[in-house]
Amino acid sequence: MEYLILFAALLFIGLLVFAKGLWDAGRQRRYLEEEVRKSFGLPSRRKYEDGETEGIPRYFEKHRDGFFLDDITWNDLNLDMLFLRMNVALSSAGQEYLYYMLRTPCFDREELAERERMIRDLTREEEVRLQLQMLYLDAGRTGKYSLYDYLDFLDQLGERSSLRQIGTDLLFLPAVGLIAFAPPLGIVAVVTLMSFNIATYLKQRKIIDPYLTSFRYVFRCIRLAERLTAVKADFLEKEKEKLRVLLGRFQGLKRSAAFGMHRPGNSGSPLDLILDYLNMMFHFDIMGFNRMLKQMRIHARQVDELLTITGRLEALIAVASFRQSLENWCEPELDSGETAPAGILMEGLYHPMLTNPVKNAIEADRGVLVTGSNASGKSTFLKAVAINAILAQTVHTCCADRYRAGFVRVMTSMALRDDLESGESYYIVEIRSLKRILDAAAQDGPGVLCFVDEVLRGTNTVERIAASTQILRSLNRPNVCCFAATHDIELTELLKEEYDNYHFEEEIEDGDIRFPYLLLHGKATTRNAIRLLAIMGYDESIIRAAERMASRFAESGRWEEAPGGGSDANRNTTTI
Repeated sequence: MEYLILFAALLFIGLLVFAKGLWDAGRQRRYLEEEVRKSFGLPSRRKYEDGETEGIPRYFEKHRDGFFLDDITWNDLNLDMLFLRMNVALSSAGQEYLYYMLRTPCFDREELAERERMIRDLTREEEVRLQLQMLYLDAGRTGKYSLYDYLDFLDQLGERSSLRQIGTDLLFLPAVGLIAFAPPLGIVAVVTLMSFNIATYLKQRKIIDPYLTSFRYVFRCIRLAERLTAVKADFLEKEKEKLRVLLGRFQGLKRSAAFGMHRPGNSGSPLDLILDYLNMMFHFDIMGFNRMLKQMRIHARQVDELLTITGRLEALIAVASFRQSLENWCEPELDSGETAPAGILMEGLYHPMLTNPVKNAIEADRGVLVTGSNASGKSTFLKAVAINAILAQTVHTCCADRYRAGFVRVMTSMALRDDLESGESYYIVEIRSLKRILDAAAQDGPGVLCFVDEVLRGTNTVERIAASTQILRSLNRPNVCCFAATHDIELTELLKEEYDNYHFEEEIEDGDIRFPYLLLHGKATTRNAIRLLAIMGYDESIIRAAERMASRFAESGRWEEAPGGGSDANRNTTTI
């Protein structure tokens, strides 16, 4: 009786522990659901571990085809920061596809319309969206490595055959049979085969164990796809049907995993221990792994399709969240045809990374030349136009009240620097960057919308103005719209027949400088570089001498040492 009471008490305690575990798991699940729900419509607050972002571009690198944003444009516009702001994806597939989407403008009107439909449905159907996000959360991320890194890792194994394992296993049959006729000889044969298999097993496990991580991530994605097909949502039927077809092709891979994914000593249960010994003697898991590897190579394209479908769906959830996080946004109006002129209309335009942006408007059917003082907003305006042109053709969302343009290839030459690795100077890097835009403008395809900040700043004034004039003039063609920012006011006159002039101004109040950041028609009429020296506390004699020199140059076109700025003997006169 005492034993029964003790057993009942232990059983009761065990049930309490089990129930407590279930309750804790449920509470954690509810907490995560609430966090996911609240995060929708907010900029991403995710903290990244060192190296965690390195694998995110892999899907893009494997699938780039046709036009995509090159590294110069991507870095000029600091689009990594925009991606991180948008990246609320909870799985590797989702974040990698979002990155791919941002770097690959779409020139297919039907595909953009389909993205728009999905974004609207995912915004409206909150419970379905939350269910999807929790499934992606369960699938998780792969850390610093992309799944494509793991798939490439599998290729390092080369071809593997199970013929040796099968042959060795078949030898057990005559060896066991020999025991009936010559027991000592039969036992020696069986023990020899077992010893050989155990020794070779340990060597083989050491080879294949690192590769099992690759398979585990693939099976997590397959499990994600299976669960996605069970989500009840009419607007997902197209994606669910594609996933069902793909899942039907993975049956052989899943069967191979029954043995191939087994890990020795995984649970310590008696059944697992028996299976471990059987695997050591007969190599069932090695043969299962070889079958998995073969199946994975056969179905590599289907695995890629699976990642594309699941990743695209979560990327669109991230886009829906991005829209909700914006102060205001609009759907772009994309004009007809891939060869439409690269004109553009924007109203209420702003930069998505600014917290309190000043909105501007512009309509351009030819080049735009933007002048203005230092820090007045020229570069930010150019970046805002470029980023919105990209967002229009990727996530079908613009940070503006209205956006209308044709399909365009966006290219920039803005935030360049010396290339220390190749030993190229700033000027060489700059002219290479501009040359790629000129080359693209000469190719067939959608129009080019290009942005140049401070044309040829890496060389002397005379040659800079001459070369800049001709380069910008060569970009004045029917399929190109060029936005250029410059401090060289001479360009506004030299290019007034080809480019529309706009400018930004500053305001001086009580010895302080303020920038309204409003785009104005015409060329700049004010300068602030010398005034900024005064505001920053430079010696008054430096300020006065610099102002006199600037005034004399503006009047005569000649650089002369201002009176009081140096002795007559040392005075230099330079004509430009």
